[in-house]
Amino acid sequence: MIYIEDHWQGLFLKPQQLKKWKKYANSADKKIGAFLQFKPDLAHISSAEHGELEGVPFAVKDNIAVRPFKLTCGSRMLKSLNSPYTATAVKKLQARGGVVVGKTNLDEFGMGSSTENSSLAKTVNPWDLSRVPGGSSGGSAAAVAAGIVPFALGSDTGGSVRQPAAFCGVYGLKPTYGTVSRYGLVAYASSLEVIGVIAKRVDTARMVFSIMHGQDDLDHSSLEYQPLPEVPEHLTVGIPIECSRDLHYDIDKSFKKTKDTLGELGFTVQEISIPSLDYVVSAYYVIATAEASANLARFDGIRFGERAIEADNPEELILLSRSRGLGDEVKLRILLGTYVLRSGFQDQYYLRAQKIRTAIRMDFEKAYSGVDLILMPVYSYPPFKFGGDGLDPFSQKLADIFTCTANLAGIPAMSFPASMENGLPIGMQFLAPPFGEELLFKACSIFEKIFPAPDSPIYSTEWSE
Repeated sequence: MIYIEDHWQGLFLKPQQLKKWKKYANSADKKIGAFLQFKPDLAHISSAEHGELEGVPFAVKDNIAVRPFKLTCGSRMLKSLNSPYTATAVKKLQARGGVVVGKTNLDEFGMGSSTENSSLAKTVNPWDLSRVPGGSSGGSAAAVAAGIVPFALGSDTGGSVRQPAAFCGVYGLKPTYGTVSRYGLVAYASSLEVIGVIAKRVDTARMVFSIMHGQDDLDHSSLEYQPLPEVPEHLTVGIPIECSRDLHYDIDKSFKKTKDTLGELGFTVQEISIPSLDYVVSAYYVIATAEASANLARFDGIRFGERAIEADNPEELILLSRSRGLGDEVKLRILLGTYVLRSGFQDQYYLRAQKIRTAIRMDFEKAYSGVDLILMPVYSYPPFKFGGDGLDPFSQKLADIFTCTANLAGIPAMSFPASMENGLPIGMQFLAPPFGEELLFKACSIFEKIFPAPDSPIYSTEWSE
């Protein structure tokens, strides 16, 4: 019998446990709003005779295609669109017996750090219902943190798996670019985004990744997974000196505490430098918005999605459909991307950002010649409150500095629960060289032994009732 979580082990052996889970799952989701579509009745009892995941329910971010669910991307533009097919990554998990029980909420088209930009629903943090779950995979992280599912899929374009996982006190894996097929993932920034895993335990994330990875003929950017030849017995962790600036007090406290703990656990910890880190956010948003402006051009009201039927001509049809169907943040990023790609501006912005991206990759290659892993904060702030009491959109973008670094470099990274500060979970992340996922799993597993993912208030009180 596959071991995922304590209560999942009994779930597939006893019908009364399955009934209890369905009742709990519905109750918990009403409180946190993790799902845009939720069908717990699809879960079933199993003895895992037909695959490692036989009968195990999991959730999928709603910018990843799963037939016969909808594929809304959290947008009014696509609120009525049904998935025409199922993503390769999801198919692989289904082939091992996994059951998709719902599609989770997200920032519209994956653009945001709080899930506040969803046009279709509101998702809250299971630790504090007045705070955001992070984004853009906020629904997936909240569902796992609440104990509704043992794992969920998300997409990570600039931290959209790792940051919500950190906000909700669970694990978030961003794989090496290309190791997991993007076929079925609605494109936002094609050279940056990957499908990742959010899970309550490290072993769960490792198992899900081991099933999903591999080359796919349907995705020309995918590649065969080539793990590192060996994982050192003793791991050396580099701490960039640039990471200690402009951190919220609680993040700084957790970062220092984590560094000390790693030393106590037997890791060799040493300072390193990533000089290009100061330019990461600027380069990231130029490249990401440029690619978004191209990818989202397909949403024109003609082929599918929101359509202004009263329009008198094609130009008016496109203008009205996009004006009604797309949210403010999406419009902002499309406009910015269109601007940096204008004739005469490409050299000044886009090509310069690509040169910075190359410099970032080279800085990491140099760093990995002396260390096995790099430790960074996930986000500059702890989980913040909704609306005016929270973090303004510009500050949210600046705080992406630690997560979007891995996307620009194409390297794997994994966030892990590091401490509790003022009643809220704080996450840190390890970054590894390409194909270094096993290094991430090993380091997180060692840390997990002394600080496992904590149970959120909803998880610990409601499931036990």
